[in-house]
Amino acid sequence: MAEVVEVEIRGGFLLGVRGAAIALLIVAPFDLLIGAMSDRPDRRKVVGIVEPAYWTSGPTLMAREGVISSWDDIAGKPVCGKQGVFYNKIAEVEFNANVVAFGGNTEAKEALRSGKCVAWVYDDTSIAADLASGDWEGYEMPVETVFSNPWGAAVPLEEKDGIWGAFMSGMAYKWHEEGTLIELEEKWGVKPSPWLAGMHEKLQYDDSYLEN
Repeated sequence: MAEVVEVEIRGGFLLGVRGAAIALLIVAPFDLLIGAMSDRPDRRKVVGIVEPAYWTSGPTLMAREGVISSWDDIAGKPVCGKQGVFYNKIAEVEFNANVVAFGGNTEAKEALRSGKCVAWVYDDTSIAADLASGDWEGYEMPVETVFSNPWGAAVPLEEKDGIWGAFMSGMAYKWHEEGTLIELEEKWGVKPSPWLAGMHEKLQYDDSYLEN
């Protein structure tokens, strides 16, 4: 993106505090918010979320290899979770798990290692990163993601329908059309996303007419 507009990107990283990041986009001289922000109606009221979405994520499970083969396998069993995360309710209500919620991810995952839970329920992107790190040998992501929610880049609300918003929308289309995001998956060892593959196919420009 910086290469396209020939500028230097200046910014920072705010881990796990999306609300604070959104506030900075509203009140401070920040031009773009990108990274792990799901597209929701309440957020669209305060920031300009551009389309198309560039990623999607949702809850899945991490467990020791061979322990879990379907979501039904967690019914009536202890599943580690993080306090305040809505994925816990999905595991409890939809799949009848007994969620044991911890204050942080580290504590929850260590409880999984020690056998206090049969699985860890969390965002599939985070779990994929854990598995790719090499620190979780013998563990797997054995079930499909459910209730997936798109991620969107955001610009200041007043810029959404302006030049900057249009530019970022075009960049997102370009990332899909050229397969850039799929290449990044491969580069960082992330499990291939069927959603990304579908978006790449959907948004590819048909230039077959040039062959005639």
